[in-house]
Amino acid sequence: MVLTSVEKMVGLQKKTSGIRNICILAHVDHGKTTLADCLISSNGIISSRLAGKLRYLDSREDEQIRGITMKSSAISLHFVKGDQEYLINLIDSPGHVDFSSEVSTAVRLCDGCIIVVDAVEGVCPQTQVVLRQAWLENIRPVLVINKIDRLIVELKLTPQEAYLHLKNILEQINAVTGTLFTSKVLEERAGKEMESESISDTAPGDQIYDWSAGLEDTDDSHLYFSPDHGNVVFASAIDGWGFGIEHFAKLYSQKIGIKPAVLLKTLWGDYYLNTKAKKIMKGDQSKGKKPLFVQLVLDNIWSLYEAVMKRDKEKIEKIVTSLGLKIGARESRHADPKVHLNAICSQWLPISDAVLSMVCNKLPSPLDITAERVEKLMCVGARTFDSLPPETQELKSAFMKCSSEGTAPVIVFVSKMFAVEAKALPHNKPRPLTQEEIAHRRELAKRRHAEKLAANQGKELSEKPQSDNSSEVAENTGDTKGEEQQLTGQVEIVNAKAVKQEADNKESFIAFARVFSGIVQRGQKIFVLGPKYDPAESLHKLSSQCSATNDLPLVPHMTCCTLENLYLLMGRELEDLEEVPAGNVLAILACIVLKSATLSTSPACPPFTPLNFEATPIVRVAVEPKHPS
Repeated sequence: MVLTSVEKMVGLQKKTSGIRNICILAHVDHGKTTLADCLISSNGIISSRLAGKLRYLDSREDEQIRGITMKSSAISLHFVKGDQEYLINLIDSPGHVDFSSEVSTAVRLCDGCIIVVDAVEGVCPQTQVVLRQAWLENIRPVLVINKIDRLIVELKLTPQEAYLHLKNILEQINAVTGTLFTSKVLEERAGKEMESESISDTAPGDQIYDWSAGLEDTDDSHLYFSPDHGNVVFASAIDGWGFGIEHFAKLYSQKIGIKPAVLLKTLWGDYYLNTKAKKIMKGDQSKGKKPLFVQLVLDNIWSLYEAVMKRDKEKIEKIVTSLGLKIGARESRHADPKVHLNAICSQWLPISDAVLSMVCNKLPSPLDITAERVEKLMCVGARTFDSLPPETQELKSAFMKCSSEGTAPVIVFVSKMFAVEAKALPHNKPRPLTQEEIAHRRELAKRRHAEKLAANQGKELSEKPQSDNSSEVAENTGDTKGEEQQLTGQVEIVNAKAVKQEADNKESFIAFARVFSGIVQRGQKIFVLGPKYDPAESLHKLSSQCSATNDLPLVPHMTCCTLENLYLLMGRELEDLEEVPAGNVLAILACIVLKSATLSTSPACPPFTPLNFEATPIVRVAVEPKHPS
């Protein structure tokens, strides 16, 4: 049963501060789609037992057969945290290098991303690529270290060894982030040097070179991943559990009697617990003590796995009772211990709560878009923001406000087009009949039946007895006519089936887009701006106040289109919408766009910067012979 209705989602779309547009990025097979399944199951869209097996967002047949994601797909989720309600627009993206263009289309529409890393494999080539893509689009990342169960079950590491391994993975990821930050600072410094060289005209003897790179003056502490910052979750998506250290900080603050703020700073790092003094001390390695994270967190998880895998009923009962959980008889008696483990862990440390809480706390809403990102989106090629026309520069405030007022200009970016079968569109789906329609159809059926009976009775009365020969002739004639009618009927049925099949096989192209400003409405007429469109040239021919409904002169790289239908993306399903306010992700039907485009009600709007494609696909289309023999 789906817990959240479409009407509720539409209501949440209007509260921009509670919207989070996020995508899941990772190397191939690091568990993105399994994590997405766990988050979807929290909304009741799929069963928690099927999470990880169903791969709900892999809606294509070839994705299910091959077991990898090929196309990015989106779904809207409802999350409640305390008194606050959030709308999470989640986009699952591929991890394979051949589909890296899909990652670019997903990243452009988001304000934040979840980087997923396999706890065994660590940082892989595609992990570095997606981190770079997130960096180039100026979106904030958070980290999920997934598949920690593999450290216990496959590698059979001790909690201490696992802690050192996790610490090493964090250092690797932060090293990649540090490299990106350093390159940015050096690029900015090089740009300033070029400007100063062109402006300054000093004498040859007075030339002074500044060897400092500018890295000392800039604060980069907020960029790095650290569990004590609250931007790291340790998880096993296949077993349904995940946690941030703040969960254990609250738990142990009551038991040990130490403040949660102190535990939050010391649970990760070179600290240990002195049980005699009931104090947290520094220098665990030098004194041969267990780190706090191992002692209070990992030891408990390892002991739970050990008890379940060895079928130690007494120990399992003791753990379940101490945690205050209720496990069904079906799960506890199941032949596969993983089912029992999933039932315990998903109640004790639900992964959806940990990940979505981190998303809501650490990732920005559409209202928090930075000025740097807006300027970067508005400036194509080598153009600077200051070189844009004044009318175009004024649109920056519309981006920053993310306003849904009627007067705000509508600005939408289409990142890609994707094909959908015509029968999958909401207006082509069979809908359930209302009680009035059922009663009306019943009356019609009764009337037809009565008319048929009356006609049959009339025929019987009008028929006259004829001789045997004439009756035989009549029978033969009747048989021939009956056969002809039957053949005609069969031909009509075949034709009707062919027409229906042809209609079902038709595909419609849908635009995957995000509203950056204004309210998009069904049936609205809007400008479609191509990547080579220049507002400076068009504003000479048009006024900045003109709309797409007016009769306009021909402007290069600009056309008009009507937005026929707007849809809410719900994974494999599409839901009809009348209007979509700013800050939301949506799908649009009947948009004359080939790949990507900018839609706006203002001709002063510039086309968005083209998408950053990190790699050229090696294989675009796999061709197989129809008849191999």
